[in-house]
Amino acid sequence: MARVLVTGGAGFIGTNLASRLIAQGHEVIVYDNMSRPGCLRNVDWLVATHGFGTFELVAADVRDFDTLCRAAEGVQRLYHLAGQVAVTTSVRNPRKDFEENALGTFNVLEAARQVGDDPVVIYASTNKVYGSMEQIAVVEEPTRYRYADLEHGIPETFPLDFHSPYGCSKGTGDQYTRDYARIYGLKTVVMRQSCVYGPRQFGLEDQGWLAWFTIAALKERPITIYGDGKQVRDVLFIDDLLDVYDAAVEQIDVAAGQIYNIGGGPQNTLSVWAEFGPMLEELLGRPIQVTYADQRPGDQRVYVSDIRKAERELGWRPRTSVQDGVRLLFEWVRENLHLFEHL
Repeated sequence: MARVLVTGGAGFIGTNLASRLIAQGHEVIVYDNMSRPGCLRNVDWLVATHGFGTFELVAADVRDFDTLCRAAEGVQRLYHLAGQVAVTTSVRNPRKDFEENALGTFNVLEAARQVGDDPVVIYASTNKVYGSMEQIAVVEEPTRYRYADLEHGIPETFPLDFHSPYGCSKGTGDQYTRDYARIYGLKTVVMRQSCVYGPRQFGLEDQGWLAWFTIAALKERPITIYGDGKQVRDVLFIDDLLDVYDAAVEQIDVAAGQIYNIGGGPQNTLSVWAEFGPMLEELLGRPIQVTYADQRPGDQRVYVSDIRKAERELGWRPRTSVQDGVRLLFEWVRENLHLFEHL
């Protein structure tokens, strides 16, 4: 069993990952500044699920290099999930976004290099490193947009074009993570993730749209659709993301130094409201009223990951369909509405 550090370990992905690692018997350190809504509830859930003392909680920020180094001492795995997560927030406060994402990732890499036990480092990057991709031909259909030519989606070889402070800060971390494998021999893996969703996700309007719309619909809160709602994303259920993390660790001789586009792929796509709205209304059993506003700057009309590299090299493909995953998310939110009293 390994000593494992999960930055952002009290967030949505981090909590699900920590739970899996604890169940596997690893020594888990949950590192989180506890700033996001839901973090305290997620930690309480980890304790209730696995028992007190089954993991260590370090309430600290990745900008705090000294504390981070103490937490990373002797770790064999480091999953870096912490950081600022929204384009809109990055536009409002680009310095904070830079410090949390670019500097924070640099700190994580240096901690792994200096005090880790030759660790595997998994970095949660983003499809936003490819920018708004306005040069790609897109076809409009009744309920969605689609690529005119890219049948399999966007490959890892697609040119980088950081757009928005968030894209720049995450892209900086992305490239630093890759280069630390080349320059220092650190066993890093970059996961350029698309829309991940599932239980324990406390979605907000500017991040985690599947969860946010579900929470808002069940709580009868206002929903605003930015653009025409036909924007398409490939969506990935949380368990499938954790499976590819496991696959990368198990096959680190292949994965070290690599970048993978990780999402639902062409088989698991959904338009933001023109298709998701009817699904949600069917689950809810009533119509949902929404308002429309201008599309947000840098928003991609279509983003679909080409996931064939991960399939080819790691033997991974998503197993959860959009219909099953959305139903599981809806049921979790409905059964835990008390967790969202802050909305």
